Amino acid sequence: MAEPRTVLVSGERLAGWLERFAQRNGGYTIDAGSPDGALTLNASNGCRAVLVPPLPPAPEAAGAPSVQALTAAAGEPRAVALILVRRGGYSVGVARHGRLLASKTGTRYVQSRTAAGGWSQQRFARRRANQASSLVQAAAEHASAVFSAHPIDCVQLGGDRTLALEVLAHPALAQYAHLPRLPFTAVPDPRLAVLQRAAAEAMSVRITITDPPEAAAG
Repeated sequence: MAEPRTVLVSGERLAGWLERFAQRNGGYTIDAGSPDGALTLNASNGCRAVLVPPLPPAPEAAGAPSVQALTAAAGEPRAVALILVRRGGYSVGVARHGRLLASKTGTRYVQSRTAAGGWSQQRFARRRANQASSLVQAAAEHASAVFSAHPIDCVQLGGDRTLALEVLAHPALAQYAHLPRLPFTAVPDPRLAVLQRAAAEAMSVRITITDPPEAAAG
């Protein structure tokens, strides 16, 4: 059984990717779209590709999902609010067309867990919780300042899921909590370069490819 692999393709590159996919695999047919806007391409040689848009279509969107609709959705100039947080640091920013419009990166130390017990463990747990709260507070306040100058369309969270959700739930970001969310992204320590890459990939179409069995065996 072939092991699936996933690639991210921006809206402006999707037409070229589809053309090359057809050339390599002898053409393809398209399964009926799913409610989340995903499309499945079944190639003549048995290769299969599932294309998932960055955001599901709006409930009022007319017509069945199609390659054209998916390409158009991925190419929309949405302003994405990015919140990347890990224990020890954060990066927040606003991106459009894959480029950062504004950003802020900072550090806050949060201790690792320890196996110690007793009163020492309890003091450590309180200190760690306070450090995490300080990180969340700083990230949320800076995010609010960065986001406020831009009309935000959707949110991208990444890094440590628990911390990122806590940042978004902070009162300073209450006006953004209801916005559509892009799929959560796993990132290393959120430095500026990591934020720039997340901005470039935020509105990409996620494509999961399964090669035909003979290709995997070869």
